[in-house]
Amino acid sequence: MKTAHSPRRRLLLGRGMALAAAATAVLALMPAPAPAQQWPSKPVTVIVNFPPGGAADKIARAITEPLREALGQPFVVENKAGAGGNIGGDAAAKAAPDGYTFLMSSGGMVSINPLIYDNMTFDPMKDLVPVAAAARVIVYLETTPEVPADNVQEFIDHLKKNPGKLDYSSPGNGSSPHLAGELFKEKAGVDAVHIPYRGAAPAMRDLLGGQVDFMFDPGIGLANVEAGKLKLLAIGSMHRSTRFPDVPTLHEAGLTDFDADTYFGFYAPAGTPPEIIEKMNTEINKIVRSDAFKETLAVMGSEPAPMTPDEFGQKAVDDAERFGKLIRERHIMGG
Repeated sequence: MKTAHSPRRRLLLGRGMALAAAATAVLALMPAPAPAQQWPSKPVTVIVNFPPGGAADKIARAITEPLREALGQPFVVENKAGAGGNIGGDAAAKAAPDGYTFLMSSGGMVSINPLIYDNMTFDPMKDLVPVAAAARVIVYLETTPEVPADNVQEFIDHLKKNPGKLDYSSPGNGSSPHLAGELFKEKAGVDAVHIPYRGAAPAMRDLLGGQVDFMFDPGIGLANVEAGKLKLLAIGSMHRSTRFPDVPTLHEAGLTDFDADTYFGFYAPAGTPPEIIEKMNTEINKIVRSDAFKETLAVMGSEPAPMTPDEFGQKAVDDAERFGKLIRERHIMGG
């Protein structure tokens, strides 16, 4: 038998249901609990371990502005040059692994420097993690107009007639232009004096000024070739440059298997959250594949190189193996 509710009981039940409905409505209008802080929530530093004006600097600046647009925070370039890239590499390796410090470097700082520097203050293979490759940088054999040679064979003949009398500049010991010069000397059987600089820009400046005779240019001086201020004799890659399709490679000119290409890209301090690495890789690869970035690289005679972090890391391992024998045989040391 059902028991009828009293009028007071029915009134209390009604009020309770009304209050519950009102509370539900209020909760629906309230904002959801704030999610964990999203990255990036403040400016991000990108250390470039070479001076302004070089290949690493140009590539970094071509990528950081699109990153700002994509991720909504400034990406601030800081040049920390010296010791073949080790000063900037050390600063990046010892930064907090929180996603607010990255390094833009040539791959040689990771693969070559441990082979030529005895007292590095960090281990780039352990203390840094690859994030994304940006560009495959090709080197171009260029001479001053005063060098009496218009092709590779004439240049080799001139060097053989003047052993040890010509100088060549590079961005520093162990850099890809330096290794290209030593590889050239070995394969051609010639001698020349290496003059290391703190970056590609000052090395190019002295080539233009006639203080040195030739250089394996990582692409920053190609406008001077087109202006007739320098002579381009060959490409230090296994395939021709799209910018200078009529210029032979050194391999084609008789120096078999000559290849001094290197890859420039981004690294992060070890321990950086993998989701940040993944996000950066995704965004950088989008930029690297863009027409605007391809046009920037075309001016330098370089090529875009989108990769996964693992693929970029493997390039460093491959380069250490590829150049290790040359470094040992020619007693190349950092300095």
